[in-house]
Amino acid sequence: MNIQEIFNQLHDRTPSLMGHEHFKESSVIIPLIEIDGETHILFEVRSMQMRSQPGDICFPGGRVDYTDKDPSHCAIRETMEELGLSEQDITEPIPLDYIVNDLGRIIYPFVGRIIHPDKMTPNPAEVDHTFTVPLSFFLETEPKRYKVHLQVKPEDNFPYHLIVGGENYDWRIRHVEELFYHYNDQAIWGLTAKILTHFIELIKTNERS
Repeated sequence: MNIQEIFNQLHDRTPSLMGHEHFKESSVIIPLIEIDGETHILFEVRSMQMRSQPGDICFPGGRVDYTDKDPSHCAIRETMEELGLSEQDITEPIPLDYIVNDLGRIIYPFVGRIIHPDKMTPNPAEVDHTFTVPLSFFLETEPKRYKVHLQVKPEDNFPYHLIVGGENYDWRIRHVEELFYHYNDQAIWGLTAKILTHFIELIKTNERS
């Protein structure tokens, strides 16, 4: 194959995320509700029966599956399943910036409005309980920031002899920032806090402009 043949093959190709077919895709939604004329954000506390992260605070959401026509549909479906709502109770979600992490996941965050929060009947298999926080709290409160140090550990049969430096190769330690919000006795952190902070920064920026 000559150079021109290579260029002809790639010329009209649309770039994508490398290895995206191996990534697991999920959607979450930041649910906005109105209480006494004030905007609140709804949070879930995961059921203690859940195998993954029981008791953690999160937004409604889950894995994109074959029944979902797109990540937005997944966000609505999961919110319906977890909070016992109908599709008519949730406004069409607005997409935020998506996340690609080192664990092979793509997360699509959305923000939407729950029109009839009084209709919510959380699924006890997935949701222990829900609570709300006034949006004003997050607009006025900066998250606390902490560093988590991640160190690379190759498997035992890693071919050190093939790389410069061998077993003394400098893998570097990666520093990941974790965000925390404390509201009453609740600690909102992890991916939920990261998505929340992104949302707050977006609306603050738009408000200033």
